[in-house]
Amino acid sequence: MTSVIVHYKELALKGRNRPWFHQVLVRSLRTLLSDLDVVHVASVNGRIEVRFPDESQWGEVKARLARLPGIANFARAVQVPADVDAMAAVVIEGLRGKTPRPFRIRAKRADKRFPVPSPEIERRVGARVHTELGWPVNLSNPDVTVRIEVLTVDAFVIIDREQGVGGLPIGTGGKALCLLSGGIDSPVAAWRILRRGVKVQLVHFHSYPILDQTSQEKVRELADTLTRCQLRSRLYLVPFGPVQKQVVVTVPPALRVVIYRRLMVRIAQRIAERVHADALITGDVIGQVASQTIENIRAIDDAATMPILRPLVGFDKEDITLEAIRLGTYQTSIIPDQDCCSLFTPRYPATRAGIEQVRAAEALLDVEALVAQALQDTVVEERRFPPKGK
Repeated sequence: MTSVIVHYKELALKGRNRPWFHQVLVRSLRTLLSDLDVVHVASVNGRIEVRFPDESQWGEVKARLARLPGIANFARAVQVPADVDAMAAVVIEGLRGKTPRPFRIRAKRADKRFPVPSPEIERRVGARVHTELGWPVNLSNPDVTVRIEVLTVDAFVIIDREQGVGGLPIGTGGKALCLLSGGIDSPVAAWRILRRGVKVQLVHFHSYPILDQTSQEKVRELADTLTRCQLRSRLYLVPFGPVQKQVVVTVPPALRVVIYRRLMVRIAQRIAERVHADALITGDVIGQVASQTIENIRAIDDAATMPILRPLVGFDKEDITLEAIRLGTYQTSIIPDQDCCSLFTPRYPATRAGIEQVRAAEALLDVEALVAQALQDTVVEERRFPPKGK
């Protein structure tokens, strides 16, 4: 039987709300691993233990735990009796055959009734390893840190620890709706917010059949990647071509891009209200394109009745690209497509649109009718991980 010990960090700061955060994380872990042969997911003295009988599943378990928000770190562990000699024997066996490197032992007693203090556990186990295997001790800068966690009647010995993504468990931070373009930025923006415990639903504006369906296929792949992090997602596919056609014949060319974005915000807000979301998310970065100057962002926000979160607003493109690579969305995002934002785009879009000017241009449109028609034609797709039925 393989045990994995899951640690959280930020949850420990939640005071009286900590049990609720902890329960949400346990439920997420059970869902995440529901299609694997996992026999036990439960709290154990301020940590979470996962048990599964098939060692061959460790690679898949590790990959899944590494992307679930709320986990600070996790590791395979060997469960032994709460006895210093038993702990030392397991550590020696785990290190035997490996190239000797500077090491240290870190011990922690979850149950302070265990009679041997943590520093003494460290000294005794470390001395055994040094004597029997010849590994050099280095307390300040070790290459290997072996952790021993002593519970009430048993203990866990941890040799190799894996890093989690941190953050908060999904569902503890409310709900938001992300405008997912299919480019590099917006999936990273969604990830940054969902990592804070926010359940993120997704909306994509496309111009099919005026343009091809490549952007929709890309967004479906991006939604699948994000769903592997938050377990369930809903993707709204909004046909935006008819809206753009009306804008082109009504609005002065320089203001079209800002009006497009204002209409997207209006449509997205209606969807957000339906799913009880309290904010929108975009991948805007100041100065990256014409619609993302401070003046134009202000003009776009004028159409909003709920907060618009822009977690990447001050990032460099290189920083966002590196995060997209880590997230696993980059290769999908760079697939060439025909994005609705490039349709009917004027040669010289306004970069400093005034709010009164934009309002006057938008007043030429039947905004309510355009929004209502787009919502009526919207397609909704549910996504979950693990896939249902597996």
